[in-house]
Amino acid sequence: MFSMPPIKKISVVIPVFNEQESLPELVRRTTAACELLNRDYEILLVDDGSSDDSARLMSEAAMAPGSHVVAVMLNRNYGQHSAIMAGFSHVSGDLIVTLDADLQNPPEEIPRLVEKADEGYDVVGTVRQNRQDSGFRKLASRMINRLIQRTTGKEMGDYGCMLRAYRRHIVDAMLHCHERSTFIPILANTFARKAVEIPVHHAEREYGDSKYSFMRLINLMYDLVTCLTTTPLRMLSVVGSVIALMGFMLSVVLVVLRLAFGPQWAAEGVFMLFAVLFMFIGAQFVAMGLLGEYIGRIYNDVRARPRYFIQQIVRQENALSQEETKP
Repeated sequence: MFSMPPIKKISVVIPVFNEQESLPELVRRTTAACELLNRDYEILLVDDGSSDDSARLMSEAAMAPGSHVVAVMLNRNYGQHSAIMAGFSHVSGDLIVTLDADLQNPPEEIPRLVEKADEGYDVVGTVRQNRQDSGFRKLASRMINRLIQRTTGKEMGDYGCMLRAYRRHIVDAMLHCHERSTFIPILANTFARKAVEIPVHHAEREYGDSKYSFMRLINLMYDLVTCLTTTPLRMLSVVGSVIALMGFMLSVVLVVLRLAFGPQWAAEGVFMLFAVLFMFIGAQFVAMGLLGEYIGRIYNDVRARPRYFIQQIVRQENALSQEETKP
């Protein structure tokens, strides 16, 4: 029977973007939660191009005597999932836990994820209970989760919660993927033999505002659609065929009515022709937009630029800064 290797070390990866108010409490609570595990651990804070004092606070936390914190500094903002991938490239643990920096997902839940992973699961996901987000955020999250479930066939309840645990071999497999746009929970599930979800608490954001604006959520929706499947391209052919057939049938009807009722009726049907024309134009713009999304992704992949650039790493072991590029 297949058995998982024991988990000896835990790595916690936390992307940080303008979270100077929550950082001290984040480090304190995450450290306290990891101490309860009675195992070796490390906490990787990845600065995703913050413009506030977050980078300095992260460096100080990493340089503190006896600290388990590693500060990874990116040169600019690449987005949450790219920042997490940057953290993945420097973890040394057998189990990697991802966590948001806003403290809405309590770090105190980490021991529960580790306990569940000890049962032999590759991926441990979470479902937020009594969500404290706005109604718009909840609606957007439900729509995205339903889209992912329909597209991937994976019945996971809450893909938007980043409090998750991954075995080391799952993280290594993700690091070998080279697509520019990466949605980590979905990518991890494609490699997982056994995955499970557990309920976790969800708290109100105490500091700052959410980094996901309306436009960011729209961009996320487009990213998910175009990075998960080519189904929209197939649907374009179907929709185009249906519209063309409807247009042809309507043209036949208009010709028959013109012959039956004379030119006066045809003059009054001008607006109907305009409606059909606008329908075709709208369908063409939708098609061009979707094609543009896919062509843009091909362009970015062909350029093969790095997902991120790590400008500096601060760790307790040698207190040295390093500059390097990771694919």
